[in-house]
Amino acid sequence: MFDLDNTLHDASRHIFPRIGRAMMAYICQHLDVEESEATRLRQTYWNRYGATLLGLMRHHGTNPVHFLHHTHQFPDLGSLVIAERRLKTALHRLPGKKIIFSNAPRRYTESVLETTGIRSCFAAVYSIERLRFKPKPATAGFLQLLRNERLAPRNCIMIEDTLANLKTAKRLGMKTVWVSAGTRRPPYVDVMVSSVVDLPRRLREL
Repeated sequence: MFDLDNTLHDASRHIFPRIGRAMMAYICQHLDVEESEATRLRQTYWNRYGATLLGLMRHHGTNPVHFLHHTHQFPDLGSLVIAERRLKTALHRLPGKKIIFSNAPRRYTESVLETTGIRSCFAAVYSIERLRFKPKPATAGFLQLLRNERLAPRNCIMIEDTLANLKTAKRLGMKTVWVSAGTRRPPYVDVMVSSVVDLPRRLREL
């Protein structure tokens, strides 16, 4: 199972700043708060729930479809996505069924996969809508995906850039791969790679 943003492509340079600004504007407008309060709410909900959206839904009754639509507008997506040229080749070298498991909305997720030319590498895509707005790192989304795909955790590998999500995966019994440029490997991470393109040669370690 693969995360999307900052796992299969670099979202930090262009995409995340755009999403951040859009979320800020949305919160300010729909909750009628100043930017300082919007920033505080975003950080609080991210830390508590792993996703700003979940906090907005629980505490403010925000419509998730409306929120995701207005915060993920990318008519120029092709000029924003940064992915390695060898990514598709590396994915094809990896055995087994490949699934996208992302907290991002489906339209955005599918667009990124098409833009990078790797959509055909994946048998299924689980975006936040398909998981009934139960984002990682909460266990519920993981369990729903496993049930839907009839997978046993011990037969799965979670490839992610976010440690909290890997911690849940490991607790459920999955193997874990952390996509990071860091140097310290937490005990719940089985393998660290700086890029997914390095994963085929590290498979023996899993």
